[in-house]
Amino acid sequence: MGEKIIPLADHRYAASVPLIPERPAAPSGHVADRLGRPLRDLRISVTDRCNFRCGYCMPKEVFDARYPFLPHASLLSFEEITRAARLFVAHGVHKLRLTGGEPLLRKNLERLVAMLAALRCADGRPLDLTLTTNGSLLARKARTLKDAGLQRVTVSLDALDDAVFRRMNDVDFPVEDVLEGIAEALRCGLGPVKVNMVVKRGANDHEIVPMARFFREHFGGRVVLRFIEYMDVGATNGWRMAEVLPSAEVVARIDAAFPLEPLEASAPGETAQRWRYRDGGGEIGVISSVTRAFCRDCNRARLSTEGKLYTCLFASQGHDLRVLLRGGYDDEDIAAAVGALWAGREDRYSELRGAMQADAGSGQRRVEMHYIGG
Repeated sequence: MGEKIIPLADHRYAASVPLIPERPAAPSGHVADRLGRPLRDLRISVTDRCNFRCGYCMPKEVFDARYPFLPHASLLSFEEITRAARLFVAHGVHKLRLTGGEPLLRKNLERLVAMLAALRCADGRPLDLTLTTNGSLLARKARTLKDAGLQRVTVSLDALDDAVFRRMNDVDFPVEDVLEGIAEALRCGLGPVKVNMVVKRGANDHEIVPMARFFREHFGGRVVLRFIEYMDVGATNGWRMAEVLPSAEVVARIDAAFPLEPLEASAPGETAQRWRYRDGGGEIGVISSVTRAFCRDCNRARLSTEGKLYTCLFASQGHDLRVLLRGGYDDEDIAAAVGALWAGREDRYSELRGAMQADAGSGQRRVEMHYIGG
């Protein structure tokens, strides 16, 4: 009767319990890893579930009705998420991004948003609080999210052509509903909105210029379109280098139709290279994690739905913070463990991939995108 049952889903990815230093030191507001990269950005997955089945993330043949999604008891509670976020903020994090799966599937998410919005940086400034969504529920939820304290949203949209978009999301969801979600987010003040298009050669690369044209001509420059190279996240999407369209080609296609000029990065560690239209029609960004790795500036940590800390998007092993959060440890101990983990970090997967060294012979399964967020 006293046995503790741990759901099998908890063991799908390897995780170690973080070590607490013998002499925990209070966070100083700055911690750097072995390559000198500070901790500035925490991405928090609030659910591993999604209502889309995009082939590059959650292909339907894998994530079907039999797939063992995490039971609710395994998920971090809103109180646990907020406590963890507060400890990361003490180490210098000033940006929080809520992700999934599809984060708007998490019930009462606006309550978590309000809790996180109450946190403050060391200098008293509010955190930069954002959310990434597929947009399917955004029109219904934008107002309550804004009222709770959310500042901005990023919307995933891989095509304007309705047939192409329905084929890519693989659940027959219409593109116009996502566009309405973007419009509603702007009406509510959740802007500027970023729209992310994952480009897969032969699947939707013909939509690049139509997407650029549409977002140039609509929404009054309040939407920034970004093109993401198709990445080898996880092991279920059948990734092949031949399906990657380099960002340089994306820029060339758009430049031929609407001349571009480069912009400086808006913040240290920014993933996107920025370009603006020479005629003043707004800007675009390209995220080139395959052909132009930006590991050297990466300042992002990721907290999974069940409380595992990952220090790289392409990691195969996490660190189980949930054990500490539920194990009676105090804030000082957990903060010290987080600081020690980051200080020991040396991840640079994308750089090693380019040198044909990444994951060489390891046999380890990299974490899936739906579980860790983007």
